[in-house]
Formats: sequence, structure tokens, C-alpha cells
Amino acid sequence: MVSQRGLEVLRAIVTDYVSSREPVGSKSIVDRHSFGVSAATIRNDMALLEEEELIAAPHTSSGRIPTDKGYRLFVDHLAEIKQISSPQRVAIERFLDESGDFDELLGRTVRLLSQLTNQVAIVQYPPLGITRVRHVEMVKVGARRVLSVLITDNGRVDQRLVELDRELSEEELGNLGTTINTSVAGQGLGEVAAALSSVSARVLPELFSAATVLEATLSEQAQANRQQKLVMAGTANLVRTGEDFVGSIYPMLDAIEEQVILLKLFTEMSADTSEVAVSIGHELGASALDQASLMTTGYASAGQRSTLGLLGPTRMDYSNNMSAVRAVARYLTRVLDAG
Repeated sequence: MVSQRGLEVLRAIVTDYVSSREPVGSKSIVDRHSFGVSAATIRNDMALLEEEELIAAPHTSSGRIPTDKGYRLFVDHLAEIKQISSPQRVAIERFLDESGDFDELLGRTVRLLSQLTNQVAIVQYPPLGITRVRHVEMVKVGARRVLSVLITDNGRVDQRLVELDRELSEEELGNLGTTINTSVAGQGLGEVAAALSSVSARVLPELFSAATVLEATLSEQAQANRQQKLVMAGTANLVRTGEDFVGSIYPMLDAIEEQVILLKLFTEMSADTSEVAVSIGHELGASALDQASLMTTGYASAGQRSTLGLLGPTRMDYSNNMSAVRAVARYLTRVLDAG
């Protein structure tokens, strides 16, 4: 059983180690923190923390560093989620308000979060199984070229350039677009292909070929947008903090690039829009990430919850990073609700 002073010693060790990247000794704790006891007493407290596997000595006769278990106790009971500063709040609002569309907004979100935390920022697109088509536009951009624009209810815009076998008049293209919209507007992305299957049979014979091509294109657009996707920024931050990892960081970089592990973890971790969930080291259950921590929270888009988070070494500033993740997610939800 760890005493209250022991918990405060653990807090000091985590705080100092995150700040300095150097193992923390009893003398430095006495010098930096107002415990009002001797270094010998602090050493006794540290010995008890070590027995509980909350801290460990990386080298003989060195100071101590937190273990995964120690970080977990710190996050659960000792970390204080601070309020972001007014300048940070203004920066978040201005940067995200300038976004043009949904894709740009998510891209700006991860770039901003990465800059605020110096970690890898990650955002997951909303669950696309329940995403619906808001509108389809057919825009003439050349003699035989048409831009197929798919707009979903979460604000995402997907565009494809289509080459037809003949030029359509504005009236013909408008009629074809109306028929397509009548078929797919309000349909889930998984239902688009079936909804489009009868379009070519309902148009005039001279539009059959164009309708067939546009059906295939829109089906591909809908299928592509159903795939689970992550947007990331700040991978270079891992390289800059390479000293925090024992051995090679390339397995972690490979895991980030492939996204499969991260998609699984994002799916498993709660997308609660009021809390920040943290998984530390071996808790992630992936050997490539056993020296990393992942924190996530939820954001909402068109009534659908999805996940925003960041990945970095276990030696990270949990308090500030948790506050940044929560603040950015809340403002992202606000921007999406306003849209």
C-alpha cells in the first residue's frame, strides 16, 4: 500500500523525469520539491514505490524512472488536466475556422494538435457505415468531361473526373443528375450501389451510356468513403524524441504507416466526448508500440461519434497533452455542429 507521501513522491518523479529525461534521485526531489523531510526518508518512500513496481532503476546506482504501472497510477489519480491558455484557445479557433471542407478540417486538426503537443496526432473519420449521401452534383468541365461530386451528411466531399463517350448538353446532364440524386440522396454509403442499379434503366436511351459510367463512378466513390481512415500529422516528432525509445523506432513507424494496429486501437478505445482515455506501453497489446502511450477522446460529426488522439513515448507530458486533446476535440465538434 502506497502512502499519500509516496504518491506525491511518484508525482515528483514523473514530473521531473518528463521534464529532464534524466533518472530522478532522492536528493533532487528534496531540492526541487517541498516535502519537509530528509533525503533518507524520500529514499525509503522510493524503495516502497520500487517494491510496488511503480518505478525502476535503469542503471545500477542511478536515480529512478516511472514504469508503465507508475505512469498508469499517475494518469488515473495524480495527473491534473490543466486548462489551455487563452492564446492557445484563440489559435485553435482561428486555425480550425479557416478550414474549407471536412477533409481540410481534419487535416488542420491533426496539424494543430501535433504542434500543441509535439506528438503524433491522429484523427479517425466518423463511422462510415452510417454515413449518408447528402447530395450528388454533376459538373460539366469539358466537352466530354464531367466532375462527379459526392457530398455526405458529415460534410465530406469526394470528387472524381469522368470521361464520357459523348458530350452532354447542360439539360441532359441536369436531368441525369436529378435522376441520380433522387435515387441516392439520404441513402447510406453501403446502399449506394444498389440504389444506383436502376438509374440507367430509367433514363432516355441516348443517356444510357453516360448513366452507366456515372453509376460505376459513384459506386466507387461511395465504397472508397466507407473504408476506415485515419489522418495523421507529426510523425517526425517520434524521430526527434528517439532517445525515449530503447532500440529501433522503425517497428513503431511501420505500425503508424500501415495504420492497421492504430485503427484497431481507435476502435477499441472509447470515443467518449467528455473523457480522455489513455493506454500506456504494454497495455496497448502491440509489441511495436510497447514503449508508447496512446490517448484518445471523442468528437461528434452529424450525430456520429469518432475519435481524436495522439501517440508518443511513455515519457510524455500527460497533463498538458490530455488538456490539448480534449480542447481540440471539443472545438472540432463545435465547428462541425455549426456547419
